[in-house]
Amino acid sequence: MARREKVMRMSVELPLWRALTAYRVLTMLYAVGLFATAYDRFTRPWLAIAYYAVLCVWTLATLPKVANAQACTRRFLAVDLAVALTGILLTPLADAHQRIVEGGPTLPSIWTAGSVLAFAIKGGWRWAAYASTLVAVVNLIERGAPARDTVHNVILVWVAAIAIGYVVEVARASERTLARALEIEAATRERERLARDIHDSVLQVLAMVKRRGAALGGEAAELGRLAGEQEVALRTLVSGGLVPVSRLSEDAAEGAVVRAVDEPDDDAGPVDVRALLAPYAGERVSFAEPGAPVPLPPPAARELAAAVGAALDNVRRHAGPQARAWILLEDEPGEIVVTVRDDGPGIPEGRLAQAEGEGRLGVALSIRGRLRDLGGSAELISTPGQGTEVELKVPKAKAARGKAEQG
Repeated sequence: MARREKVMRMSVELPLWRALTAYRVLTMLYAVGLFATAYDRFTRPWLAIAYYAVLCVWTLATLPKVANAQACTRRFLAVDLAVALTGILLTPLADAHQRIVEGGPTLPSIWTAGSVLAFAIKGGWRWAAYASTLVAVVNLIERGAPARDTVHNVILVWVAAIAIGYVVEVARASERTLARALEIEAATRERERLARDIHDSVLQVLAMVKRRGAALGGEAAELGRLAGEQEVALRTLVSGGLVPVSRLSEDAAEGAVVRAVDEPDDDAGPVDVRALLAPYAGERVSFAEPGAPVPLPPPAARELAAAVGAALDNVRRHAGPQARAWILLEDEPGEIVVTVRDDGPGIPEGRLAQAEGEGRLGVALSIRGRLRDLGGSAELISTPGQGTEVELKVPKAKAARGKAEQG
């Protein structure tokens, strides 16, 4: 029975939200304590008491809102920042002017930093810069003039909030990368387990059918050939290759195997070239691919795959049904290169020019013409008696521009 690997996810944000929760409660108590020690110096203590009552109720009632990113909504952040800014603006009305001039604390004191930090953890450094800038402006209004200690505190909050916001963004990116790596590792272990099971059962049966069919001949030989192709496709799949669902049909006139693959949607974004070339793999066609996706716009990917199909069709027609072919897909920095090589007798010198003169334009149109339309090139190298090699190159930049022009 198939087993599913459990991928453990670790949230790097959860400790930050817990720390913020504790910070808000502690700074609330700190602000109330500062007021209690200087109660007799306030000109309107009742106004301060009313504000602290609101601050305590708001802080305790909204503790669930700072438990995680989902609960911390934009509306909550806006109201929370408004509570802090209101307290700063009420300070000149409640406190003595002399204390304000001497650099006394505002009513919310350092509780305000908790509101700014919530912005940083929720939205990153940009949100933190926005919130801390508002706090800076309101602090300057409260003091009436840019005093040295006020500027110092404002810059400190601004830099700290932006730094924490940036760290949160980096941590989130690292968490996503780690989660993806764990998923790939789990999928790899599961594929290895399936490969062992399939190797011990299905692949051995297909290999036996292939051998017995070849020995019996007739219709059994055809069944053996199909079993051999499915064995190769299944081996490619369990070893990590991409073999999309395809349909096999036999062309009686040409004796060529035709594989029909679902066409990618032009508006669906880049497609993986590996997925379009993998169906060409078979008993006598080997496919080597990179371990990572090879993206191209759908029209360019289809044309490249069609050119590869045309090259393989030439192998079947001219090198014979027993010839072997190899497809190599390479993802270079500026271009994608596909090499199709066979072990046939090669092409006699001057044969291509003679074929074009006779009106048979398979190489000229089906291969070179397709690549030329993509801004690429097709180079054919053949030595009599040593097979033929076709190298197809598609520049990534030109393929992307072609996609944009079509859109």
